[in-house]
Amino acid sequence: MSEKVQVVIVGGGQAGLATAYELKRRSVGSFAVLEGAQRVGDQWRARWDSLRLFTPARHDALPGSIFPGPPDSFPTKDEVAAYLVMYARHNALPVRTGVRVQSIKRVARDYLVETSAGPIEAEHVVVATGYERPEIPALAAQVDPDIRQLHAAAYRNPAQLVGDVLVVGAGTSGVEISIEAAQSGHRTTLAGRSTGAIPPIFYAFKGNVFWFYATRVASVSTPVGRRMKPLVLSHGAPLIRLKMRDAIAAGVVRAPRVDTVTDGLPVLGDAAGARPGTIVWCTGFTRDYSWIEIPILGPDGHPRHRGGVVEGEPGLYFVGLPYQTRLASGLLGGVGYDAAVVAEVIAGRMVSSRHHAPVDTGLAPAMVS
Repeated sequence: MSEKVQVVIVGGGQAGLATAYELKRRSVGSFAVLEGAQRVGDQWRARWDSLRLFTPARHDALPGSIFPGPPDSFPTKDEVAAYLVMYARHNALPVRTGVRVQSIKRVARDYLVETSAGPIEAEHVVVATGYERPEIPALAAQVDPDIRQLHAAAYRNPAQLVGDVLVVGAGTSGVEISIEAAQSGHRTTLAGRSTGAIPPIFYAFKGNVFWFYATRVASVSTPVGRRMKPLVLSHGAPLIRLKMRDAIAAGVVRAPRVDTVTDGLPVLGDAAGARPGTIVWCTGFTRDYSWIEIPILGPDGHPRHRGGVVEGEPGLYFVGLPYQTRLASGLLGGVGYDAAVVAEVIAGRMVSSRHHAPVDTGLAPAMVS
């Protein structure tokens, strides 16, 4: 027997919690937030030890709250995890931890959500997770097995590094990890094309200039934002807090992207690579939507949606997608806008559904010939 609720939110991270808050604020009746981890915030706890947010605390709050701590500080990953726990508890959000969603399929007018704790039927489903898998290039299999390899998802601190370090991928995680490796005494090379950087002037006025850019300018509603979106999705977001010059100042050596592996050693562009003791792959993640048994992907491999509302599939939504509506969509303090948009659509559709629901007259239905 399936449990029945009006809305299921898949994922209890910042996107799922913000959506739950906005649904509760709109008095949506029954909904559940399903979180596969054992604790809210575990995704943040599992990141590397020194990780801090790119944006100051004044711009890191979920809707209806203020991020605790000095507004100009850059919160640690453990502070973010603690904040998410506090947010869920303070707002009495119906989060069920340790419940992993296995599949979503359409059944008549509703959705059947199969979970590790049993099936749930829902009128609306909000996907607030992507079940991310570390993306490692196929050429990694050709690397000499004596060279230690790990993805940024498995990196915790410099104690895992041996010998010279090659960091592959010059996005935010690559820059941060390469700086930490160099400062720990490892000769470090950072390979890959830069993702660009937010100009320093954008940090003026306590970061408000950047926040205006990330929410108003770099948006799907502006020409410059629409041009920027495919670049962010394919190459990563621009560096926000740390810059490439910070890596150079720390002693990191820049190199072209790793194109091939020869005799077990990575080749950097046209130059033969030196032998690293450790390779850290900062090559991003692949989002897995195979568990959604509904055709929701567009030609580019990303979910087909408008503002998080899936096109051609009423009742299915996304919150927390990279650049869902703007650059800030992927930031802790920016996900609230998208959550509010989706919650408003859900609430409106529920009102419309009730308004157009058939009236029970007590009479037997007419025969249809």
